[in-house]
Amino acid sequence: MVGVSLWLLNTPLCKEGINMFKIQLQNLPMLFEHLAQNADVFAPLRRGNELNFEKWNEKAILDLESLKTVNTPKDLFLPQAESLYQATLKGTKISINHVTPFDKTMVLFGVKGCDVAAIEVLDNVYLTGQFVDEFYKARREATTIISLACANPGKTCFCGAFDIDASQPKGDVTSWIFGEYVYFRAGNKKGEDFIEGIKHLLSQANEADIAPLQADIAAKTHALPYSDICLDKFTPENMMKLFNDEEWNNLYRPCIGCGTCTYVCPTCQCYDIRDQQLKSGEIQRFRCWDSCMYPDFTLMAHGNPRFTQKERFRQRFMHKLLYHPEKYEGQFGCVGCGRCVNKCPVSLNILKVIKSLGGGENVQ
Repeated sequence: MVGVSLWLLNTPLCKEGINMFKIQLQNLPMLFEHLAQNADVFAPLRRGNELNFEKWNEKAILDLESLKTVNTPKDLFLPQAESLYQATLKGTKISINHVTPFDKTMVLFGVKGCDVAAIEVLDNVYLTGQFVDEFYKARREATTIISLACANPGKTCFCGAFDIDASQPKGDVTSWIFGEYVYFRAGNKKGEDFIEGIKHLLSQANEADIAPLQADIAAKTHALPYSDICLDKFTPENMMKLFNDEEWNNLYRPCIGCGTCTYVCPTCQCYDIRDQQLKSGEIQRFRCWDSCMYPDFTLMAHGNPRFTQKERFRQRFMHKLLYHPEKYEGQFGCVGCGRCVNKCPVSLNILKVIKSLGGGENVQ
Protein backbone atom coordinates (compact mmCIF):
# COMPACT_ATOMS: atom_id res chain seq x y z
CA MET A 1 0.00 0.00 0.00
CA VAL A 2 1.40 3.38 -1.01
CA GLY A 3 0.56 6.30 1.25
CA VAL A 4 -2.90 7.80 1.62
CA SER A 5 -4.38 9.72 -1.28
CA LEU A 6 -7.67 11.00 -2.57
CA TRP A 7 -7.82 7.97 -4.84
CA LEU A 8 -7.96 5.67 -1.83
CA LEU A 9 -10.46 7.84 -0.04
CA ASN A 10 -12.82 7.78 -3.03
CA THR A 11 -12.29 4.29 -4.39
CA PRO A 12 -15.28 1.97 -3.92
CA LEU A 13 -14.69 -1.21 -1.93
CA CYS A 14 -16.02 -3.34 -4.75
CA LYS A 15 -15.94 -2.75 -8.50
CA GLU A 16 -18.81 -5.11 -9.22
CA GLY A 17 -21.59 -3.40 -11.08
CA ILE A 18 -19.47 -0.54 -12.43
CA ASN A 19 -20.66 -0.10 -15.98
CA MET A 20 -18.74 0.99 -19.06
CA PHE A 21 -20.04 3.62 -21.41
CA LYS A 22 -18.97 5.07 -24.74
CA ILE A 23 -19.40 8.05 -27.01
CA GLN A 24 -18.42 8.46 -30.64
CA LEU A 25 -15.05 10.13 -30.94
CA GLN A 26 -16.47 12.72 -33.31
CA ASN A 27 -18.95 13.76 -30.58
CA LEU A 28 -16.28 14.49 -27.99
CA PRO A 29 -16.44 18.29 -28.65
CA MET A 30 -20.17 18.10 -27.91
CA LEU A 31 -19.37 16.44 -24.59
CA PHE A 32 -16.78 19.14 -23.80
CA GLU A 33 -19.29 21.85 -24.67
CA HIS A 34 -21.75 20.30 -22.25
CA LEU A 35 -19.15 20.06 -19.48
CA ALA A 36 -17.98 23.65 -20.09
CA GLN A 37 -21.37 24.96 -19.03
CA ASN A 38 -20.52 24.22 -15.40
CA ALA A 39 -16.75 23.71 -15.30
CA ASP A 40 -13.44 24.74 -16.81
CA VAL A 41 -12.42 21.86 -19.08
CA PHE A 42 -8.70 21.25 -19.54
CA ALA A 43 -7.34 18.87 -22.16
CA PRO A 44 -4.24 18.34 -24.34
CA LEU A 45 -4.47 21.20 -26.82
CA ARG A 46 -2.07 21.90 -29.67
CA ARG A 47 -0.76 25.36 -30.35
CA GLY A 48 1.86 25.33 -33.10
CA ASN A 49 4.44 22.68 -32.20
CA GLU A 50 3.53 22.69 -28.52
CA LEU A 51 1.07 20.34 -26.81
CA ASN A 52 -0.09 21.42 -23.35
CA PHE A 53 -2.95 21.01 -20.93
CA GLU A 54 -4.94 24.17 -21.54
CA LYS A 55 -8.50 25.36 -21.10
CA TRP A 56 -10.71 24.03 -23.89
CA ASN A 57 -12.82 26.23 -26.12
CA GLU A 58 -14.68 25.66 -29.37
CA LYS A 59 -11.74 26.84 -31.49
CA ALA A 60 -9.12 24.79 -29.63
CA ILE A 61 -7.17 22.07 -31.43
CA LEU A 62 -7.66 18.93 -29.37
CA ASP A 63 -4.85 16.38 -29.75
CA LEU A 64 -5.42 13.02 -28.08
CA GLU A 65 -3.12 11.04 -30.37
CA SER A 66 0.20 12.55 -29.31
CA LEU A 67 1.81 10.86 -26.35
CA LYS A 68 2.73 13.59 -23.87
CA THR A 69 2.12 17.22 -23.16
CA VAL A 70 5.07 19.50 -22.44
CA ASN A 71 3.53 20.72 -19.20
CA THR A 72 1.86 18.43 -16.70
CA PRO A 73 -1.33 18.44 -14.62
CA LYS A 74 0.85 19.63 -11.75
CA ASP A 75 0.56 23.13 -13.25
CA LEU A 76 -3.18 23.15 -12.50
CA PHE A 77 -2.89 22.00 -8.89
CA LEU A 78 0.37 23.74 -8.01
CA PRO A 79 0.68 26.81 -10.27
CA GLN A 80 4.12 28.18 -11.10
CA ALA A 81 3.22 31.24 -9.03
CA GLU A 82 0.26 32.02 -6.80
CA SER A 83 -0.58 34.68 -4.26
CA LEU A 84 -0.91 33.60 -0.62
CA TYR A 85 -2.02 36.88 0.93
CA GLN A 86 -1.54 40.64 0.83
CA ALA A 87 -0.56 42.87 3.73
CA THR A 88 -1.43 46.55 3.91
CA LEU A 89 0.28 49.04 6.25
CA LYS A 90 -1.69 52.13 7.25
CA GLY A 91 0.13 54.20 9.79
CA THR A 92 1.08 51.73 12.50
CA LYS A 93 -1.62 49.19 11.66
CA ILE A 94 -1.12 46.14 9.48
CA SER A 95 -4.08 44.36 7.89
CA ILE A 96 -3.87 40.94 6.26
CA ASN A 97 -6.02 40.26 3.21
CA HIS A 98 -6.19 36.51 2.70
CA VAL A 99 -6.58 35.07 -0.77
CA THR A 100 -9.74 33.05 -1.30
CA PRO A 101 -8.85 29.41 -2.05
CA PHE A 102 -9.71 28.08 -5.48
CA ASP A 103 -13.49 28.01 -5.88
CA LYS A 104 -14.03 26.89 -9.47
CA THR A 105 -14.89 23.45 -10.85
CA MET A 106 -12.47 21.76 -13.25
CA VAL A 107 -12.55 18.71 -15.49
CA LEU A 108 -9.14 17.46 -16.56
CA PHE A 109 -9.41 15.16 -19.58
CA GLY A 110 -6.76 12.98 -21.21
CA VAL A 111 -4.34 12.44 -18.31
CA LYS A 112 -1.97 9.54 -18.99
CA GLY A 113 -1.23 6.93 -16.33
CA CYS A 114 2.17 8.38 -15.44
CA ASP A 115 0.68 11.82 -14.78
CA VAL A 116 -2.13 10.34 -12.67
CA ALA A 117 0.50 8.54 -10.59
CA ALA A 118 2.37 11.85 -10.28
CA ILE A 119 -0.74 13.45 -8.79
CA GLU A 120 -0.75 10.66 -6.20
CA VAL A 121 2.81 11.68 -5.29
CA LEU A 122 1.71 15.30 -4.87
CA ASP A 123 -1.31 14.18 -2.83
CA ASN A 124 0.96 12.50 -0.31
CA VAL A 125 3.13 15.59 0.00
CA TYR A 126 0.38 18.19 0.24
CA LEU A 127 -2.58 16.34 1.74
CA THR A 128 -1.13 13.98 4.34
CA GLY A 129 0.76 14.50 7.55
CA GLN A 130 0.42 17.25 10.12
CA PHE A 131 -0.06 20.09 7.64
CA VAL A 132 -2.46 20.13 4.70
CA ASP A 133 -1.95 22.67 1.92
CA GLU A 134 -5.34 24.36 1.62
CA PHE A 135 -4.60 25.86 -1.81
CA TYR A 136 -3.65 22.49 -3.29
CA LYS A 137 -6.53 20.75 -1.52
CA ALA A 138 -9.10 23.19 -2.90
CA ARG A 139 -7.97 22.58 -6.48
CA ARG A 140 -7.83 18.81 -6.09
CA GLU A 141 -11.28 18.55 -4.57
CA ALA A 142 -12.73 20.77 -7.29
CA THR A 143 -11.30 18.67 -10.12
CA THR A 144 -12.53 15.51 -11.81
CA ILE A 145 -9.67 13.65 -13.48
CA ILE A 146 -10.40 11.60 -16.60
CA SER A 147 -7.37 9.51 -17.41
CA LEU A 148 -6.61 8.16 -20.89
CA ALA A 149 -4.88 4.89 -21.72
CA CYS A 150 -1.69 5.19 -23.80
CA ALA A 151 -2.41 3.62 -27.17
CA ASN A 152 1.20 4.09 -28.29
CA PRO A 153 3.71 4.47 -25.42
CA GLY A 154 7.02 5.99 -26.50
CA LYS A 155 10.57 4.70 -26.38
CA THR A 156 11.48 7.10 -23.56
CA CYS A 157 8.62 5.85 -21.35
CA PHE A 158 9.39 3.58 -18.41
CA CYS A 159 6.25 3.83 -16.27
CA GLY A 160 6.08 0.05 -15.99
CA ALA A 161 9.16 0.07 -13.78
CA PHE A 162 7.02 1.87 -11.18
CA ASP A 163 4.07 -0.53 -11.52
CA ILE A 164 1.97 1.91 -13.53
CA ASP A 165 -0.41 0.21 -15.95
CA ALA A 166 -0.58 2.32 -19.11
CA SER A 167 -3.51 0.25 -20.37
CA GLN A 168 -5.67 0.90 -17.29
CA PRO A 169 -4.60 4.18 -15.72
CA LYS A 170 -6.18 5.29 -12.48
CA GLY A 171 -8.48 8.28 -12.36
CA ASP A 172 -11.86 9.42 -11.18
CA VAL A 173 -12.85 8.15 -14.62
CA THR A 174 -10.66 6.06 -16.92
CA SER A 175 -11.06 6.40 -20.69
CA TRP A 176 -9.88 4.54 -23.76
CA ILE A 177 -9.94 5.57 -27.42
CA PHE A 178 -10.52 2.55 -29.61
CA GLY A 179 -11.86 2.63 -33.14
CA GLU A 180 -14.56 5.25 -33.49
CA TYR A 181 -15.38 5.44 -29.79
CA VAL A 182 -14.18 6.86 -26.50
CA TYR A 183 -14.91 4.47 -23.64
CA PHE A 184 -15.45 5.52 -20.02
CA ARG A 185 -15.40 3.65 -16.73
CA ALA A 186 -15.77 5.20 -13.28
CA GLY A 187 -12.91 4.64 -10.85
CA ASN A 188 -14.49 6.02 -7.67
CA LYS A 189 -17.57 7.79 -6.31
CA LYS A 190 -16.61 11.11 -7.88
CA GLY A 191 -16.29 9.33 -11.22
CA GLU A 192 -19.65 7.64 -10.82
CA ASP A 193 -21.29 11.00 -10.14
CA PHE A 194 -19.52 12.49 -13.16
CA ILE A 195 -20.75 9.76 -15.52
CA GLU A 196 -24.25 10.04 -14.10
CA GLY A 197 -24.26 13.70 -15.14
CA ILE A 198 -23.34 12.93 -18.75
CA LYS A 199 -25.05 9.57 -19.15
CA HIS A 200 -27.63 11.06 -21.53
CA LEU A 201 -24.77 11.63 -24.01
CA LEU A 202 -23.37 8.12 -23.67
CA SER A 203 -24.36 4.64 -24.70
CA GLN A 204 -23.75 1.35 -22.92
CA ALA A 205 -20.52 -0.56 -23.61
CA ASN A 206 -18.76 -3.68 -22.38
CA GLU A 207 -15.34 -4.28 -20.88
CA ALA A 208 -14.68 -6.84 -23.60
CA ASP A 209 -14.96 -4.10 -26.24
CA ILE A 210 -11.56 -2.69 -25.27
CA ALA A 211 -9.79 -5.95 -24.38
CA PRO A 212 -7.81 -6.01 -27.68
CA LEU A 213 -6.59 -2.46 -27.06
CA GLN A 214 -5.52 -3.24 -23.51
CA ALA A 215 -3.61 -6.31 -24.66
CA ASP A 216 -1.90 -4.31 -27.40
CA ILE A 217 -0.82 -1.58 -24.97
CA ALA A 218 0.53 -4.16 -22.52
CA ALA A 219 2.60 -5.78 -25.28
CA LYS A 220 3.96 -2.43 -26.47
CA THR A 221 4.85 -1.36 -22.93
CA HIS A 222 6.70 -4.60 -22.27
CA ALA A 223 8.73 -4.13 -25.47
CA LEU A 224 9.97 -0.62 -24.58
CA PRO A 225 13.77 -0.30 -24.32
CA TYR A 226 13.74 0.74 -20.64
CA SER A 227 10.98 -1.56 -19.45
CA ASP A 228 13.47 -3.80 -17.63
CA ILE A 229 15.26 -1.25 -15.47
CA CYS A 230 15.84 -2.60 -11.98
CA LEU A 231 15.14 -0.64 -8.80
CA ASP A 232 16.02 -3.41 -6.36
CA LYS A 233 19.07 -1.61 -4.94
CA PHE A 234 17.13 1.56 -4.12
CA THR A 235 16.08 0.56 -0.62
CA PRO A 236 16.51 2.26 2.78
CA GLU A 237 19.23 -0.15 3.88
CA ASN A 238 21.34 0.90 0.88
CA MET A 239 20.77 4.63 1.37
CA MET A 240 24.17 5.66 2.75
CA LYS A 241 26.01 3.31 0.40
CA LEU A 242 24.32 4.92 -2.59
CA PHE A 243 24.73 8.41 -1.13
CA ASN A 244 28.50 7.91 -0.92
CA ASP A 245 28.87 6.07 -4.21
CA GLU A 246 31.84 7.34 -6.21
CA GLU A 247 29.78 7.21 -9.40
CA TRP A 248 28.20 10.56 -8.48
CA ASN A 249 31.54 12.15 -9.36
CA ASN A 250 31.04 11.09 -12.98
CA LEU A 251 27.27 11.36 -13.27
CA TYR A 252 26.90 15.03 -12.38
CA ARG A 253 29.68 16.51 -14.55
CA PRO A 254 27.64 17.27 -17.71
CA CYS A 255 24.90 18.94 -15.60
CA ILE A 256 24.64 22.70 -16.18
CA GLY A 257 22.08 23.27 -13.42
CA CYS A 258 19.46 24.72 -15.77
CA GLY A 259 16.53 23.19 -13.89
CA THR A 260 14.73 22.01 -17.04
CA CYS A 261 14.24 18.56 -15.54
CA THR A 262 12.50 20.13 -12.54
CA TYR A 263 10.08 22.23 -14.54
CA VAL A 264 8.92 19.44 -16.84
CA CYS A 265 8.76 16.85 -14.03
CA PRO A 266 5.19 16.03 -12.93
CA THR A 267 6.25 15.19 -9.36
CA CYS A 268 8.73 17.93 -8.40
CA GLN A 269 7.05 19.90 -5.65
CA CYS A 270 9.59 22.38 -4.23
CA TYR A 271 8.66 26.04 -4.05
CA ASP A 272 9.97 29.31 -2.64
CA ILE A 273 7.97 31.97 -0.78
CA ARG A 274 8.70 35.58 -1.64
CA ASP A 275 7.40 39.07 -0.94
CA GLN A 276 6.99 41.88 -3.42
CA GLN A 277 5.83 45.45 -2.99
CA LEU A 278 2.77 46.20 -5.09
CA LYS A 279 2.54 49.85 -4.12
CA SER A 280 3.42 51.99 -1.18
CA GLY A 281 2.31 50.25 2.01
CA GLU A 282 1.08 47.11 0.24
CA ILE A 283 3.00 43.84 0.12
CA GLN A 284 2.06 40.60 -1.65
CA ARG A 285 3.35 37.28 -0.40
CA PHE A 286 3.42 34.60 -3.07
CA ARG A 287 4.98 31.26 -3.73
CA CYS A 288 6.65 30.08 -6.91
CA TRP A 289 8.31 26.95 -8.15
CA ASP A 290 11.91 26.37 -7.14
CA SER A 291 14.51 23.75 -7.99
CA CYS A 292 17.04 21.86 -5.90
CA MET A 293 19.35 22.17 -8.92
CA TYR A 294 19.85 25.90 -8.33
CA PRO A 295 22.68 27.39 -6.24
CA ASP A 296 20.24 29.62 -4.34
CA PHE A 297 17.83 26.82 -3.41
CA THR A 298 17.11 26.92 0.36
CA LEU A 299 19.59 29.78 0.58
CA MET A 300 20.30 30.79 4.18
CA ALA A 301 22.51 33.41 5.82
CA HIS A 302 25.58 31.20 5.58
CA GLY A 303 24.80 30.15 1.99
CA ASN A 304 23.37 27.07 0.32
CA PRO A 305 23.79 23.90 2.42
CA ARG A 306 24.77 22.12 -0.80
CA PHE A 307 27.79 23.98 -2.06
CA THR A 308 28.53 22.08 -5.28
CA GLN A 309 26.57 21.06 -8.34
CA LYS A 310 27.39 17.46 -7.52
CA GLU A 311 25.60 17.78 -4.15
CA ARG A 312 22.59 19.41 -5.77
CA PHE A 313 22.45 16.83 -8.54
CA ARG A 314 22.69 14.01 -6.01
CA GLN A 315 19.95 15.55 -3.86
CA ARG A 316 17.45 15.52 -6.73
CA PHE A 317 17.83 11.84 -7.50
CA MET A 318 18.32 10.61 -3.94
CA HIS A 319 15.04 12.29 -3.07
CA LYS A 320 13.13 10.64 -5.91
CA LEU A 321 14.62 7.19 -5.50
CA LEU A 322 15.25 6.91 -1.75
CA TYR A 323 14.07 9.75 0.49
CA HIS A 324 10.52 9.92 -0.86
CA PRO A 325 9.98 6.13 -0.91
CA GLU A 326 11.24 5.85 2.66
CA LYS A 327 8.74 8.46 3.87
CA TYR A 328 5.75 7.33 1.80
CA GLU A 329 5.71 3.56 2.13
CA GLY A 330 7.72 2.72 -0.97
CA GLN A 331 6.20 5.24 -3.36
CA PHE A 332 8.93 6.48 -5.71
CA GLY A 333 9.16 10.15 -6.61
CA CYS A 334 9.44 9.26 -10.30
CA VAL A 335 6.66 7.92 -12.53
CA GLY A 336 8.63 7.08 -15.66
CA CYS A 337 7.03 9.69 -17.91
CA GLY A 338 10.33 10.30 -19.72
CA ARG A 339 10.02 14.09 -19.96
CA CYS A 340 13.45 14.61 -18.44
CA VAL A 341 14.84 12.15 -20.97
CA ASN A 342 13.36 14.21 -23.80
CA LYS A 343 14.18 17.68 -22.50
CA CYS A 344 17.59 17.63 -20.79
CA PRO A 345 19.97 19.67 -22.99
CA VAL A 346 22.96 17.50 -21.99
CA SER A 347 21.17 14.12 -22.04
CA LEU A 348 21.21 13.59 -18.29
CA ASN A 349 18.21 11.90 -16.71
CA ILE A 350 17.08 9.59 -13.95
CA LEU A 351 17.51 6.53 -16.17
CA LYS A 352 21.27 7.07 -16.26
CA VAL A 353 21.32 7.38 -12.49
CA ILE A 354 19.30 4.19 -12.01
CA LYS A 355 21.44 2.25 -14.45
CA SER A 356 24.75 3.54 -13.06
CA LEU A 357 23.97 3.10 -9.36
CA GLY A 358 21.74 0.07 -9.78
CA GLY A 359 24.38 -1.96 -11.57
CA GLY A 360 22.82 -1.94 -15.03
CA GLU A 361 24.27 -0.88 -18.35
CA ASN A 362 24.70 2.81 -19.16
CA VAL A 363 21.90 4.66 -20.91
CA GLN A 364 22.82 6.76 -23.92
